Amino acid sequence: MQMDLPYLTTFLSYIKKPAKRKLLKECLALKNRKGIEIGGPSNFFKLKGYFPIYAFAKQIDGVNFGNETVWEGKLSAGNNYHYYKNKNGFQFISEASGLSQIKNADYDFLLSCHSLEHVANVIQTLKEWNRVLKPGAALVLVLPDKRYTFDHKRPYTTFEHLLKDYENNIDEHDETGFEEMIALHDITMDPGSKSKEEFKMRLKDNFNNRCAHHHVFSNELVRQTLEYCNFKIIHQQEITELHLLTLAVKN
Repeated sequence: MQMDLPYLTTFLSYIKKPAKRKLLKECLALKNRKGIEIGGPSNFFKLKGYFPIYAFAKQIDGVNFGNETVWEGKLSAGNNYHYYKNKNGFQFISEASGLSQIKNADYDFLLSCHSLEHVANVIQTLKEWNRVLKPGAALVLVLPDKRYTFDHKRPYTTFEHLLKDYENNIDEHDETGFEEMIALHDITMDPGSKSKEEFKMRLKDNFNNRCAHHHVFSNELVRQTLEYCNFKIIHQQEITELHLLTLAVKN
């Protein structure tokens, strides 16, 4: 029997790229399951990506914070979250930290690629993601490795900082880290800003553009925070010179 394209591509990737093997196995375990993605679609989850779940999932819905974003352009709520060929899920327009439109334990997995660093209240957000997942459901979390980004001069965020944000119930209007960002941001590695002044202007409008990296993550911070939010870590991996990948499941 002839192997179809998604399986053939994944098989060849498994053979040629040992660094992807663990991820491909976990990906195929979610075949025909229903998931949700925060802040996508993302190349990381496409057929030739490191976790090609788009090709194998039964359905993936999407969440974006507004009707227009820097990354996706114009958006509208409805059955138009286009993530793979003829596959569409439901597009939610909602804060990542407040998924009130979604009922408890509704999804088999949740995807997030380079989105959690743009969220002000990380613990509140992860608790909300936990709520919409079924027991034992998977979380695939991808974050930037600061060593290779415009954040490389900034210190790693501490868990105590995230906990204080949660206890103070901060929201997306928060600007407490902006002074650090301005002082330590490496403009030469940021294609979105041509000067320090342009970067400052972008920060002033962050509630509308959400370009700021509120927090800088290490694998240890990810582990500590996910465990606090009732997730169990399955696997962590540094991928290329950009991604910190964590696979976890809801306890």
